[in-house]
This record gives sequence, structure tokens and C-alpha cells, in this order.
Amino acid sequence: MVQSLTVQDAVELAVVERNGFVESRHIGAAVVLSPDGEIAARHGDAEALMLPRSSLKPLQAVGCLTAGVSLEGEQLGLATASHVGTDRHVAVVRDILAAGGLTEDDLGCPADWPGDSTTRDELVREHLGKTRIRMGCSGKHAAMLRACVENDWPTETYLELLHPLQVHIKEVVERLSGERVAATAIDGCGAPVHALTLLGLARAMHRIGSASEKSPFALHRVAGALVRAVRENPWTIQGTGRPDTLAIERLGVFAKYGVEGVMVMIAPDGTTVALKTLDGSGRVGTIVAATLLARAGALTDAQVENLASALPLAVLGGGSGVGVIRPTAGI
Repeated sequence: MVQSLTVQDAVELAVVERNGFVESRHIGAAVVLSPDGEIAARHGDAEALMLPRSSLKPLQAVGCLTAGVSLEGEQLGLATASHVGTDRHVAVVRDILAAGGLTEDDLGCPADWPGDSTTRDELVREHLGKTRIRMGCSGKHAAMLRACVENDWPTETYLELLHPLQVHIKEVVERLSGERVAATAIDGCGAPVHALTLLGLARAMHRIGSASEKSPFALHRVAGALVRAVRENPWTIQGTGRPDTLAIERLGVFAKYGVEGVMVMIAPDGTTVALKTLDGSGRVGTIVAATLLARAGALTDAQVENLASALPLAVLGGGSGVGVIRPTAGI
């Protein structure tokens, strides 16, 4: 079995404080790259392997784009998204599919309820159930299917490891990360997810974040377009009031979480953070990543405080605030 991050190689990233008592501690690892791509800080073992989960989506989207898919604006944002399944999100996914002569039935992701509670309540009232297009990864799957259509690749088997699309995406992941994929697993949505080190993930995201749409290289052009599309349409990547969307709106960063405690964040100047909590909790990723960017000089403390005020970081007691979830002082 491939060795992943261990307790011995992790450090404390954040704590949960209740009435001055530290109730819980989140440990993990993080790495910060400077605007020129050099290691500016590392906390814990940044070279242990991990599964990026949905933080890999920007790389997978770049893979689809370099395979010939033409997407812009909101559609490009949805190709990178872990969306909450609102009608607005679903309408864009349907447009991506329809442009390739595809329907929801072609999606290989499992049926799911929308993550948005209001939308879910509406579906329940209408006696409707789970659907594939409401699943948070449906935008990524729609982009993958479009890549198959563009290249006359079979759509029925697009999630198989040896399918031409997945082989191409793996090559893009290796090129951007500078690492050979050491292991591959199946993500919750059914797509392959490739193990990387945190450092490799950070380097891949830094390359995407610093890419120019005017580059002579197609990979750089589409990567630059992807980052711009998400920053211009932050609602697409997750949803109104959700951590990734809030971070993009309030800080101007590119942010993409992955389940099991993964987070990547790129500041406007190119400073990049990748982190993972060892317990898989995602509740601290956004504020820890933003804090690390501030420590590196890429954001101001005031900006981070503004973001923190909008995140669900308050610890309640009897309905009132009695504490806070906060990054560890050491980072």
C-alpha cells in the first residue's frame, strides 16, 4: 500500500476553542509556494502522498480543454466545480451536455440530492428524487463527455482507467505536477483520482494560476482561461454563501476544496497554498489556506478577517457564540 500522510509527520493546523478551552485540534500538512514557484513555507510532510479528490478538478478540466472541448465563462466554471445543485447550476450543465448532443442519461456520476437545502426542499415538495445532474460533480462529467464527443471516443466507458480521455487527463496531471502518478483510486463520483504529493498538487495549481491566456502553448492558454472564468463567475465553483465562492468573491483568489480535508488556494499574485487535514475535516481548510497566504504576504490580515466573518467558524453554546474555529498561531 502506498504510504500517505501519518500522524507523526503532521502538524497542528487549527483548533476549535470553546470558552477558552481547546476542544479539538486539526492536524495535517500544508505547503506554500511563492509567486515564482519556490517553496516559501511548509508545515508537516508536504511530500507524503495524498488523494486530491475534488481539488484535482482544475487539472481534470484542463485535460478536457486540451482534448478539444470549447467552454467559456459559466460553463468553464461548472467544469471545475463541486456545485450545490441549484437550478442555475443544473441549467449550465445541461447546456454543456446539449452542445455535444448529450443528455443527463449519459452522465456516469451517481444520482444525488443537491447540496443546496432550499433546492432539495423544493424537490421533496414536488415528490422528485435524486438525479445525476444534481450531483456536485456533474459539470466535470459533462466536460469529460464533451471531450469524448469531440474526439469520437466512446462515451459509455469514459470513466475507465484506460479510456483515451482518462489516459490524456493522467498525462496532463503528471505534466502540471511534475510527478509521476504513484497510485490511482476511484473518486466518489466514479472518476479516477490520482495520488500526488501536496507539493506536486501545489506546483500544478501554481502553474495553472500563473498561466497566461496569451501563451503560445495551448495548455497554458486554457489554464489561464479557466482561472479567469472562475474568478469572474465564483457562484459556479460551489454556490452562493459557500466557502470556495466566498473566498473568491472576497479575496480575489482561486479556491478549490476537496473532500477529506483538501484545499488549494491561489492568490492574485500567484502565491499558492495546498493543504490537507489528516482527519479529513473540511471545516478549517478555507481559513487556514487564507491565513497562510496572509503570512506569505499575498493577502492582508484585514482581508482574512473579512473572509472569516462570513465563514461558519463560530462555536455556539446555547445558541450564542462561545468560541471559534481558528488557525493555529504557529502557522
